[in-house]
Amino acid sequence: MRISGGGARGITLVTPKGEATRPAMDGMRQAVFSSLGEFVVGARFLDLFAGSGAYGLEALSRGAAAGVFVEQNHKAALCVRKNIDAVCKSLGRDTRDLAVLQADARTVPLGAGGVPDVVFIDPPYEIIPVIAPALFGRLAEALAPKPAALVVFELPGELELAPVGWALLKRLGKGARQPTVAFFRATPSGM
Repeated sequence: MRISGGGARGITLVTPKGEATRPAMDGMRQAVFSSLGEFVVGARFLDLFAGSGAYGLEALSRGAAAGVFVEQNHKAALCVRKNIDAVCKSLGRDTRDLAVLQADARTVPLGAGGVPDVVFIDPPYEIIPVIAPALFGRLAEALAPKPAALVVFELPGELELAPVGWALLKRLGKGARQPTVAFFRATPSGM
């Protein structure tokens, strides 16, 4: 798995051995960042259920200014740190605006590191129906200071999310048991 675009394009990302993570596919990340375009430049991101950190690192490669990676698994968190070092070295920048929190993404304070402009969420697919309602509720509160903030949520094609107070802007990918990505923005007044 590699960074697919931007200043660190081609940098190989390390992933933990075993089934602790399900890395975001290169093609899907390319589609996501083509859709985000210039929105990511100068942005602050939050990468929940970070795994290898692929979404956040892709954002960094394409011009994001700062971000926080949240990953509970110890081995995966170590991989994120290694990947940050590799991408930052390629970009010729330091790592001071980036943080890795080894914590449960379901309970971590979402404002850690400042209010993000974009939140990447790539949880284990089987827990999405259970965690999504509470997670979107917490995100509505955390992102309130930035009404244009986006939530980019990877989920299987057969699953539909319709969180209260959020508008689905776009969905990439299709097909049951295939990865898809949904773009959400909070609706005014949570309606």
